[in-house]
Amino acid sequence: MPLSDAQTSAIAHVQGAAVDLSKDCATIFSYGETAWREYRSAAWYVAKLRAEGFSVEEGSGGMPTAFCAQWSNGDGPVVGMYAEYDAVPANCQAAGVERAPRDGLGFAAGGHTDPHSALGMSGLGGLLATKAAMEKHGIKGGLRFTGEPAEKVRGSKPIHAAKGYYDGLAGMLSFHPFYMLPMCNTVRWDTHCGAAYSMIYRFVCETPESWGAQDGPNAPFGGDSCAPLGGDTPIPQSHSDVRAPGANDALVMMYQSARFLRDSMLSHQGGWSISESILSTGQATADNLPATLADIQYMMRVPTIAMAERVSAQLDSLAEAAAAATGCRVERHWVCKSRHGLANHAMAGLVWEQIQAVGAPVWDAAAKDVMRKVQENCGVAGMDDPILLACETLIDPQEAEAILRRDLAPSQLNSTSDDYTDMTWHAPTARFYIARPALRGGPYPAWAMNALGGIPATIDPMVQVAAKVLACSALRLLEDGDARASTMEEFTRRKTQDDTPPLCDYDPPINFKWPEYVETARGFDWHIPRG
Repeated sequence: MPLSDAQTSAIAHVQGAAVDLSKDCATIFSYGETAWREYRSAAWYVAKLRAEGFSVEEGSGGMPTAFCAQWSNGDGPVVGMYAEYDAVPANCQAAGVERAPRDGLGFAAGGHTDPHSALGMSGLGGLLATKAAMEKHGIKGGLRFTGEPAEKVRGSKPIHAAKGYYDGLAGMLSFHPFYMLPMCNTVRWDTHCGAAYSMIYRFVCETPESWGAQDGPNAPFGGDSCAPLGGDTPIPQSHSDVRAPGANDALVMMYQSARFLRDSMLSHQGGWSISESILSTGQATADNLPATLADIQYMMRVPTIAMAERVSAQLDSLAEAAAAATGCRVERHWVCKSRHGLANHAMAGLVWEQIQAVGAPVWDAAAKDVMRKVQENCGVAGMDDPILLACETLIDPQEAEAILRRDLAPSQLNSTSDDYTDMTWHAPTARFYIARPALRGGPYPAWAMNALGGIPATIDPMVQVAAKVLACSALRLLEDGDARASTMEEFTRRKTQDDTPPLCDYDPPINFKWPEYVETARGFDWHIPRG
């Protein structure tokens, strides 16, 4: 289908905004703020959207760094897009051709990997181009643009979904920079991402003195209160007194036991993964006092909710056992419960038409010269054409689907995870990928990909193409009533066959020890806060 006048206007708007989009993308890249602590990034988007005529709810869904922006050009369908802007700890990288942290920071600070800085700017570019075309051509309807923090821990979208922020949309457009083959310059077809559960187990040791001090047959010395270190007899050598092992020991037991769990469960059916991170440990001193608090976070990526429930139940049992053995109590706090995705061929086909109309990104000679310098600084000889061939090539969604399915069991309907899936249960949704710059050869260290995601010459081509695809797709939905009817009919039919309501039954987990930046007398630095 040829582009409409409005779509042609939108493409011209994105091209005209290229300098500003590049500068703004570099700004968000420079912030590098991590999950639940994206204060400057969220404030930047809120100010920008208000200046562009959007009404903006800050702190949407009870999340301080989330937002929901809306704009209307009269009664009509409403299309949704969004920005992500969280970065990843220990990935601080400057937008340069050598491994180096951003100015004034160390490598342990946050940095953009996917990069969400460019994901969000693509969304904003597409949004503003759609708005401009709607105004110019008198297209009725509205736009909704959500700010989605903490994507790396699947944070905001399950919460926004449960609170209704995706309801009432004619369609949701979900873009992500290409990150794994064959999903490059294409749209997901049948095999959408699976479920994801994440939780924090907090071990608290509040009364370490009582763990080994009880009388009775279960006391450490058989209830003999005269025994050394036993019973409740005070002794002067308190450094030798019996105390609970404490929270650190509980965390270590939990960590190791969960590793055994993987061997017992995950090898028996494909598509499972569990990863963990230690958010905080200790609050102990160099004395013999036991650690009073320790947090460990788990993230599981599984094809189905039933699998997530099975693994969660086992992790709960391990946590209770570890707490009992170390004189602690344990609290479980949800970080996310994210559903598997709901396919929509009509939406996927609509977006695929726009991808074909816009074309794949193309990197010029200057950009490829930058890539060669990155290759050389990784110890690889610079290549005549350093970019991965797939980055400048389109792949048909059904061909990509066939390649993806080669490594999956026929019974496995979903693969890997991403929380865009929560949007798919509330509006017809398309998930598509446009190529970010990736190098031939390798393997390359992580800093190389991170740098290419921040250098304007190498990331701007992706931003331009993704913004154009977003705008053209939104305008197609707004202008074409038959397309809207087709996507909504399929959405309603599929949801009726397999309705999965929101899983979020928890408050936003914003008060844990998520890393963040702080300003102190020593200057601006990276810090793990007190909580």
